[in-house]
This record gives sequence, structure tokens and C-alpha cells, in this order.
Amino acid sequence: MAKILATEIRVGNLIEWEKRVWRVLKCHHVHVGGRGGAFMQVEMKDVESGTKNNQRIRTDDKIERAFVESRDMTFLYQEGDDYIFMDQENYEQLSLPQDFLESQSAYLMPNINVQVNFHNERPIGIQLPPGVVLTITETEPNLKGATATSSYKPATMETGLVVMVPSFVLEGEKIRINTDNGEYLERVKEDA
Repeated sequence: MAKILATEIRVGNLIEWEKRVWRVLKCHHVHVGGRGGAFMQVEMKDVESGTKNNQRIRTDDKIERAFVESRDMTFLYQEGDDYIFMDQENYEQLSLPQDFLESQSAYLMPNINVQVNFHNERPIGIQLPPGVVLTITETEPNLKGATATSSYKPATMETGLVVMVPSFVLEGEKIRINTDNGEYLERVKEDA
């Protein structure tokens, strides 16, 4: 097993904590000015029992990454509450339920490449790319004189995900979204 700094923990990672394997659901770097120093606030789920846990881990602590086999897979389609993935090496298909993916399913579009993590030959989590491009299907119209420093407005993506975007971003545009925290990164040109 490899040890990593707490600041290297990412959503979808599998870590060993208190002799159990946990999948990271959310992680945020928190800095308390003056007192207490910085820490990582990590929400994680036990892969065996399904229980959730919140931990504060000091940024200079080292955490054990669980030994997992990662396989490169492509998301193909959704069938009911199941999400179908295809192994890029042997073309075998794998079906994962909606509750297994939790909030990560809102970033999945057909043909997106992900890593599916296996522990003892059992799928235990997926790791999304750092950013995905989605199309805005619904948002408020542009306000005259809006600039990059203006306030943000909610925008609904084609997957149902709601992201806060700058007011100059319009319905029908493609944007890049950070998969760790669900934040708007940038507009994407059609030819990109």
C-alpha cells in the first residue's frame, strides 16, 4: 500500500482508515486562520458496510491508499437505475447501480472514460476525470452589462446537475465542470 499526503486525497479515491476501506465522497481543504492550522474535511463511505463517516485530517498527515486494481472503462449508457460501462481492454460490460455511483452519476455522459476501482475482484468505486464538459439546458437569460466578476446564477445541465455559473453564460452553451466540487471552470467553444 502507498501512503499519500492528506492534501492528495481526491473524490473517488479509496483509502484505508481504521483498518477498513473507504471511498472518498467529498473532500475540501480548510484553513483556519491563525489557530488550528489547515486540514482536509473528508466525507467517506465504507465500501463493505455502506456507512458514511466525516473526518478532519491534518494536511501533513499521511494516509494509506487501499490497494485496488483500476481498470480503464467507458460509460456507455444508462438503463433504468443501472449504468453500463465497458472495459477498454477486453470489451466486457459492467453494470453499476445508481446508489453505488451516488452523486458521481450527474457527471456521466455516453463515451466518457473513467477508472473503475476493484478490490478483491469486486467494483468498489469509480474515478471521474478532473473535469467534464456538459451542455446547459436551462438557465436564466443574460443580464445586460454582465461581466466575469458579476454574480452567479443556477444552470441545469443535460444530466440534471445544477451548477452555479457566471451570469454571462447562456442556455445551450457547453461548460467545463470540476468533478471534485461541482464548480464551473470555463466555457468551452463548440469546436474544442
